[in-house]
Amino acid sequence: MKSKSKPDPSPESTDNHRVKAEAKKETQSKSKKKKKAKLNKQKKASQKPSERRVFHYISESEGSSKLPKKKYEKELARLQLELVKMQYWVKHTGTRIVIVFEGRDAAGKGGTIKRITEPLNPRGCRIVALGTPSDRERTEWYFQRYVAHLPAAGEIVCFDRSWYNRAGVEHVMGFCTDAQYEEFMHTCPEFERMLVRSGIILLKYWFSVSDEEQERRFQSRTTDPARRWKLSPMDLESRDRWAEYSQAKDNMFAHTNIPEAPWFTVEADDKKRARLNCISHFLSKIPYEDMTPDPMELPPRKKAPDDYVRPPLNEQFFVPQLY
Repeated sequence: MKSKSKPDPSPESTDNHRVKAEAKKETQSKSKKKKKAKLNKQKKASQKPSERRVFHYISESEGSSKLPKKKYEKELARLQLELVKMQYWVKHTGTRIVIVFEGRDAAGKGGTIKRITEPLNPRGCRIVALGTPSDRERTEWYFQRYVAHLPAAGEIVCFDRSWYNRAGVEHVMGFCTDAQYEEFMHTCPEFERMLVRSGIILLKYWFSVSDEEQERRFQSRTTDPARRWKLSPMDLESRDRWAEYSQAKDNMFAHTNIPEAPWFTVEADDKKRARLNCISHFLSKIPYEDMTPDPMELPPRKKAPDDYVRPPLNEQFFVPQLY
């Protein structure tokens, strides 16, 4: 007696079975992911704040500003055009301008200086960023090496750090004596009054950044090869001396915030806004007028002499066109 064979399943029923199996597998996978996420959340909540892993942006400026990029670039272009107009006026009138940029490490001073100077003629606008004084300079009058960089008529000088090193890093890190520090606090206001009386426009900006934002920027520099050079040993040391630097800044303001040359604080947690605010304020302090030359109409170029023959191209060295 022949046994009855089961009928072959139809293609339609096979497809239905496969779809159900895949759906079941997907549901199980989602369930496992939810359980894993719940366990991670519970584990993170049970950790102490010091044990939690903190993720930082790779780029120092990425995510630090909520100002739309398009709006920022449009306003920056407008302000930079005003800076060009201002420089024409400075050159025409022989005005001398000194801008001092001070503040916390990683507060954004360099970025602001860059945006101020990039549209200007470098022959009339200089950046002064002095390094460690030499053995000879240590024996000079403290302000002597800074005086050498003061502007002549029609010039703008931006001090990226200045004589205020003595009131900040030198005092906090013990690079100067208490007597030298006290002498600076007494002499600095008189020195700046002399500059103002001589006709120099002196503007002093302090870039203020919160402890949390400075730490974020420091951490991002450790992972960004293009910015790692900015993380100096002094920067690392300043992380552990936040309170000391705050006290030094407060004392510096108390002695040097004079009517002839007051301090202007720039809130710099948002770099883009800090740059725009600083440039706008700088322009408001200069009584410039638009002295931009009228558009020029270039005459037709003269033809080369008939007897001029250019040398063969194979006699020249060219940069490889990799791009």
